[in-house]
Amino acid sequence: MTQDRKKLHICMIVPQSDVHGGIASVVNGYRNSDLEKRHRITYVESYCDGSKWKKLKKALTAYITFLRVLRKEKVDVIHIHSSFGPSFYRKMPFIFWGKRAGIPVINHIHGSALDDLYTNAGRWKKRLVEKNYQACDKLIVLSEYWRNEFSLIVPEEKICVLANAAAVHTETTAPAFRDNRFRSRKIAFLGVITREKGVYTFPKIMKRVSEEFPDAQLTVAGVGEIEQLKSVTDEKTAEHIDYPGWVSGEQKEKLLRESALLLFPSHMESFGMSIIEAMGYGMPVVSCRTGSIPSIVREGENGFLLEVDDSEGMTEAVLRLFRDRQLWEKMSDRSLELTQENYSLESHLERLSGLYEELAGTSSLSQ
Repeated sequence: MTQDRKKLHICMIVPQSDVHGGIASVVNGYRNSDLEKRHRITYVESYCDGSKWKKLKKALTAYITFLRVLRKEKVDVIHIHSSFGPSFYRKMPFIFWGKRAGIPVINHIHGSALDDLYTNAGRWKKRLVEKNYQACDKLIVLSEYWRNEFSLIVPEEKICVLANAAAVHTETTAPAFRDNRFRSRKIAFLGVITREKGVYTFPKIMKRVSEEFPDAQLTVAGVGEIEQLKSVTDEKTAEHIDYPGWVSGEQKEKLLRESALLLFPSHMESFGMSIIEAMGYGMPVVSCRTGSIPSIVREGENGFLLEVDDSEGMTEAVLRLFRDRQLWEKMSDRSLELTQENYSLESHLERLSGLYEELAGTSSLSQ
């Protein structure tokens, strides 16, 4: 895009910036980035953490703000960030109003529970899902796995694969940095703390790991079922697991810089933002062979993939990395390489900007 070319006006439907979750992490990467230099971005926040009343009030305010923007300004493209469950229904009015105004709509899908929303749904709900997604001009999905899933719902030409992005921190390859990190035996988990994230494997894994490496420590960074997880952890093992709550900014950076590996035993993931963020810091990953994770974590290259709830397999993977400095360094290097090759923020923003221009150009021709 040349500097003298008029900026496109993008109306982006997003969660509040301090929301806990991967969508907010992705959107926060757009703020103050080159994307805002290329285009004029109006952010409409439609979701916040908190009570049901607070969430409802946020959504209603977003609808009013969105309609005001459409009425008062020329919008070239509407970019909606959505998931499944309540998020799917909350975003439907934005799609309807956008189409009614003749503005191209991108639905950027971050969810992982498509079975609940569509595959296992009744006929009426399936038709609603199909109608909603087919009304969009483009669906952005996060991997080839999700392209295949959504090709059963919409024509394949409407689907664009655009992986999430992360920064690459090459300073983590410095010998002194690596030495301190490997010797720390620190393990990180970042995400919502629920059974679906596989967190109940942690007590078994850390019991065995701490027996061989008494200084090993797992940081479970997130919010959710903390007390339930503590209740199934024996007193000795509990000394090796800490819960700082949801981390962001400098606290998150500190955790990623100091941890030797990421343990991410999720049962289903749309993509796994925590995984590529950790890879960008040169961390090997121990995760599960589910969803789109196998397209990010390469078995035996930058980590290990096990079956869901295979606590023994994940334990052995962690121990193997802690026992073998050479293997750990090799996988650390590969994580950095894969992030640079496939998940750089620069490449992501370039492709997203191109999609905006494609749709805006199509719109101007059709109108």
